[in-house]
Amino acid sequence: MSGTWELDYISGPRIAFNGLYPGKKPTIKFEVAEKRISGNTSCNSFSGALVADDSTINFNAPLAMTKMACPGEGETTFLEMLKKVGSYSISNDTTLNFMMGDIAIMRFNKK
Repeated sequence: MSGTWELDYISGPRIAFNGLYPGKKPTIKFEVAEKRISGNTSCNSFSGALVADDSTINFNAPLAMTKMACPGEGETTFLEMLKKVGSYSISNDTTLNFMMGDIAIMRFNKK
């Protein structure tokens, strides 16, 4: 899980992925040894504590975040979906899926 991952799928919004993130895709970086996460929502930078074990993960702890005004719904969609994530799986060390129940609601590729 360690390293930086770039979002390439998010479920839910009626807006196409490229419409949500026309310029920059959200990223998340896991520093497992330090139990920290950081990243970018496509607009603002964030950081916080990593709350995870071998298969579960939780993003309900408050994140420190920059406060730039962001166009569109990309940042809001990203942050709302993170709060719904309960578990994760990694395929081939290159794809990270965030799950809500049995359903992948976000997918990231290793950078």
